[in-house]
Amino acid sequence: MITLKTFNRKELEDFISSGTFQQYDFLPITKHRALSHIKNPKAEDEDTLLILAFFEEKLIGYVGCFPDRFVIDGKEIRYAWLSTLYVNPEYRKKRPAKALLKKVFEEYEGRIAITEFTKEAEALYNIMGVFEYVFPKEGKRYYFKTDAAKMIPEKKPVTKPLKPLFQTLDATANLFISIKNLPIKKPDFKYEILDRVDKESADFINRFSGVRDGDEINTFIDHPWVLEGKKEERYLFSSFAGTFKYFWVRIFDQHNKIKSCLLLQLRDGYLKIPYLFSNTDLDEVVQFLNYFIVNNKIKGFTSYQNKLNKAIQQSKAFSHIYERDFNREYLFHKDLLELLPNDFNPDYQDGDGDCMMT
Repeated sequence: MITLKTFNRKELEDFISSGTFQQYDFLPITKHRALSHIKNPKAEDEDTLLILAFFEEKLIGYVGCFPDRFVIDGKEIRYAWLSTLYVNPEYRKKRPAKALLKKVFEEYEGRIAITEFTKEAEALYNIMGVFEYVFPKEGKRYYFKTDAAKMIPEKKPVTKPLKPLFQTLDATANLFISIKNLPIKKPDFKYEILDRVDKESADFINRFSGVRDGDEINTFIDHPWVLEGKKEERYLFSSFAGTFKYFWVRIFDQHNKIKSCLLLQLRDGYLKIPYLFSNTDLDEVVQFLNYFIVNNKIKGFTSYQNKLNKAIQQSKAFSHIYERDFNREYLFHKDLLELLPNDFNPDYQDGDGDCMMT
């Protein structure tokens, strides 16, 4: 028989500080991810943040919950994102995944949202019959260097013995790309790169409608889900990377007033833009990004910021060599949708939910 154990903020803190979470064959959470969940300003003390599934006292699966909320016409609607779901393959016939999901639905009264899910997980969510696809986002991934040594073996494992050849080809191609990009100069307008959101920026972004404010963004900059270092093999989700950094960028007008702010996330050569706030056209944002990408030897840049992507398409200065279309799907539980107005659109930015964390 499957038994389930839930952890709220205090219980999760005790679970981590005692070291008990390390006693299993695989880790249900890392210490730094747990700390981030505990520090989440939208989590209340009694919110369930982690659920473990056991069979005969053996850990066989877990699900993570990441509380969030909408405020619509002054009314608060609390819900949670499914941040992780894992089941030991040896026990799938026991159906622990369904048991975990049903417990999540019970804990949050069906107020559940999901995004960035795998195809396998998506199939399970559809089988549950309680989710609907909503608010899809179209995005782009721009490539600035060749990375055949990484991408080809990942898609076709039989080519792994050819990795040295791919590395040589990458080095040759990227040398020519670097030479081509030599004329790209530092922007001639004023900008600053900080390691977190400052007060002036926080005041600026408060003018925009959004899910997160500066303090909340700083919370997750200070308590990331991914640290720089060697991968934790017993944890099956993102936990460590060779490089993982956030950059808070401020762009100023001629009167030394902020006109644009953006949060960039760099992970192992690939760049994302979780947040972008601007009260003007994005030409200078595109110019800055192009310089930043070339200067930091970025391999690829992903953006679901529609206005930014349009500005990039119109720009002749963006030095990518290739681009691909991407889509981000969101699944909302029907019980959550019933609480939302018919014409509601959350206008999620790239980093909302748990997307800025990895």
